[in-house]
Parts: sequence; structure tokens; C-alpha cells
Amino acid sequence: MTDSKTRKHKVSKKTKKSWRKYVDIKDVDAFLEDKRLEERLGVFSEYSNSQLFIVDNTANTIESGTTSKHATRLALKTKELKCFASLKPHTLVPDPISVRNRVKTKEERVNFILRQCRAERKNVLKLKEKEALKNKVLAKAAAANCPEKGEIKSDIWDSTTDLLPKPITNWMSADGIRHTIKHLGVQKRKLPSSLLKKSSVLPAVENPHPGTSYNPSYSDHQKLLHEAAEKEVEFIKQQQHLDRVTTRMFKKIPVNKREEYLIKEMSEGLPTKNQFATNLNSTEDHNEENLSVATANNKPVKNTKKTLVQRRKQREQKQASNELSLIKLEKKKLSDIYKLRILQKQIEAKEKKQEILRQKRIKNEEKKSILPKTLSKTKFEPLDLDFRLAEELTGNLRNCKSSTNLLKDRYKSLQQRNMVAPAVIKLTRDKAKVKKFVKPDHKINMDDIKLK
Repeated sequence: MTDSKTRKHKVSKKTKKSWRKYVDIKDVDAFLEDKRLEERLGVFSEYSNSQLFIVDNTANTIESGTTSKHATRLALKTKELKCFASLKPHTLVPDPISVRNRVKTKEERVNFILRQCRAERKNVLKLKEKEALKNKVLAKAAAANCPEKGEIKSDIWDSTTDLLPKPITNWMSADGIRHTIKHLGVQKRKLPSSLLKKSSVLPAVENPHPGTSYNPSYSDHQKLLHEAAEKEVEFIKQQQHLDRVTTRMFKKIPVNKREEYLIKEMSEGLPTKNQFATNLNSTEDHNEENLSVATANNKPVKNTKKTLVQRRKQREQKQASNELSLIKLEKKKLSDIYKLRILQKQIEAKEKKQEILRQKRIKNEEKKSILPKTLSKTKFEPLDLDFRLAEELTGNLRNCKSSTNLLKDRYKSLQQRNMVAPAVIKLTRDKAKVKKFVKPDHKINMDDIKLK
């Protein structure tokens, strides 16, 4: 049963589609593939064994150790890339199209008459053409000056340049030089103002007090102790003041009289029963008197107009008052001429006062420049003075003990120079309080359990 051949079905081969579908052309494809291979590589029967085979001696060279890593790397570098090898012809069959079309350049596509006209007026160029040539030269110069990737040729922030002569750059401003160089194909950057301006006048590392030395002089050590004592006294005064205006202001009330004092304090200003009754009677009497007065004094008002005589007199009085004010002004002008010396003294006194105020403002600004700015809600607190008592001084560096933390000192210096905002360092995180409750369907009634 297995040796039985498959039966061929009769199909129509009327159209090209059905012919390609049902005709087996594998033997023809195999024959043509062999032919193409022979065209590419040639007929193997015609070649000799020496042409087909080569004796390989690479194993001996590797064993002897003549080739090295350097040699193999050089061979790999000199080896042809696969991307270029794919562009080469892989068959011996010549190209059937010997002469192929070539795309002409822009200059070749120009009409010969126009090309002839351009050649005649080669030296006479239009303004647009001159600008094009100038831009071409500038672009070429910019491309030559452009550094490669990762290469740094010059400092872009440098304001000096060799393109302009020194006599010109001496009187020109930095913006003027940058504007002029820009048209020569060189771009210069403007230095940011944030880099020019320092955040604080204070130095990065301040000189320590001479009294903090491990072997200080007697006077320097005493000055340091005096400064530390003054700071401590000021701190004690501040604490005493806060204690006086807060804790000591309030009296201590015993527990048994606390409720009595509370009732008395809350009922302060409220009227008693007797006072309330007298106040009611007095208010009623006062209201009755006001009503009687109101009814008696409400007389009808008559709308009387001013007569012509009254209006004329009013006009004359107004004119006279205006004339009087003008006369007074003229008199004041005459009197001011004789007051020039007094006015001069007043001006000088005012200018002197303004100069004193200006000097005060300058001093205040100098003080503020040293003090740290308010960069956050936390106030800057400097480190305590590093000092040692006379008994703790060792006199040599070997027995000296460190009392300050270098990292903390540098961090405080950054805060003082307005480079880092002061903040309270928290080592633990605050967790939100989670409300816990039992769902109604999860509640367990212990009475029901006992009954069961």
C-alpha cells in the first residue's frame, strides 16, 4: 500500500496563472542556478588541483608563535569591510548596459548662452552675488574653526580676540567687540552675570581666631574667652527676659479656687440684677422725654431764596478776598528776597542731614553684605565659638583633641555665604496618623458568643 504512487489530478492550464501554479519547474531552476555558478566561478573540471587547492601552513606558524595579537589586529584593520565588499560585482557576467545615464550638476544644466554671459561679466557682480560669495567664504572659515566632537580649541568666554587690532579693541566695549566679530564668522558668548557676581563678600575659608590655636599667646586666648563670655551673658539675659514676660507674668492659682476664678473672669463686665432694673427704668424715662421734645420742636421749614442785593454782596466779598490773597502773595515774594540767607542756611542744614543719612545707609549696606540673607523660613544660626580653658591647653599638636566637625563647619560656611538655604536636618520621617476602625459587618458581639 505504501508503494502506490499518488494519482495526478487533471487541471486546466489554459491561463498563465494556472500554468505557473500547476507546472513543476524545479529542474529548470536548478539547471539555471548551476549555469550561473559556472559563470561566476568557472568550470571546476577545467582547473588543475594546484589551482583548486592550497597547502595551509597557518597551524605551524601559530604553534611556533610567530604571529602576535598586534599582527592580528593590524590584519583586521587592513581587511576590507563587508559593506564595501557587497558593492563589488559578484559575477563574471558583464553589465549589459555599458553607458548609463548620469544626473547633470547645477552648473552643467545652465544654458550655454547664460554661461557665456556670466563669463563675459565675471568681474562685474551683482550685490546679491557679492553677498553670496562673502557668505560662502564666511561659512568656509566657520567650518574650518569648528572643532571636532570632544575637541576644545579655545575658551568661548574669552573676550579678547586676534581678529581686530588692539588699538580698536582698547576703546570698544565688550558688546561692541562681540557684535563686530559676529559678522566675521566668529561667535563669542557673553559671560553670565551670575558668574561675575559673588553670592557673598565673605571668603570661602575664613582665618580662625588666633586664640583657637593649640599653643596660643596669653592675650589672644584671653580675648577669645572674653568674646565667649559676652555671648553667654547675652544668651542668659535673653532667657531671663523670656521667662519674665511669659512664666512669671501669670499667678499660680490653687486647684480648689480655680472654678471660682473662672466664673468671676467670665462674668466680668456683666450687670447685676439691681443694676439691670435701674437701667431699664432710666432708659424708659429718657425715651419719653425725647418723644415730647421731638413733637414740640418739629416746626415747618420755609424755602427762602437769596435776593439780588444778597447775591451782589456775596460776589463783592468773594472778589475782595481774592484780591487780598494776591496782595499777600506779592508781599510774601518781597519778604522772601530778604530771607535768602535764612533759606541758604536751611538748604545747607538739609543737605548736611541727607549726607549723614546717606553715610548711615552705606554703613548699613556694608553690614548687611556680611550677614547671611533669608533664603528660607529657618533662621541661620552660626556655630558656637571653639575655645578651650587654660587647663585644657596642651601646648603640642600630638595631645590636642578635635572639638569641631569639619563637615559641619563647611556646611555652615555655605549657608553663611548664601549658597545653601538654612534648614532643620531631620533624621526621622514623620508618619501620618492612620485612623483605625472596625467595619460593622466585621464586629463580633461577645454576648451572642457566650449564649451559644
